[in-house]
Amino acid sequence: MTGVDAAGAMITLCAERFPEVEWLVADMRTLALDRTFNGIIAWDSFFHLSQTDQRRMFAIFKRHAAPGAALMFTSGPAAGEVLGSYRGEPMYHASLDSAEYRALLRDGGFDVVTHVVEDPTCGLRTIWLARAAV
Repeated sequence: MTGVDAAGAMITLCAERFPEVEWLVADMRTLALDRTFNGIIAWDSFFHLSQTDQRRMFAIFKRHAAPGAALMFTSGPAAGEVLGSYRGEPMYHASLDSAEYRALLRDGGFDVVTHVVEDPTCGLRTIWLARAAV
């Protein structure tokens, strides 16, 4: 397992809690690990990217996905951009519409397994689960 975050403080915290895991400070938008994984999770991270950067991420997901790999990410429930706050700090969120995510997944070699909009059992997150072609 490998964990990636652009925030060094988050990686430090994770490394303290789970020292057996590889933790890397890196920007997901430029990630190039030269290896593939059986699962990729972008939980509560992907939707902090601009719409343009989100579109570009599907090539990065594809490059890091082994055949048959699962890809799970959270998005917003509909297309748009919102500037909110978290602990008094500004927090950017963006999302594409469902049809565009489906097209990007398909074009990136992923099949949608499930898509749940504002899942009430998961903090109202909008969840995508896809699988890379074998």
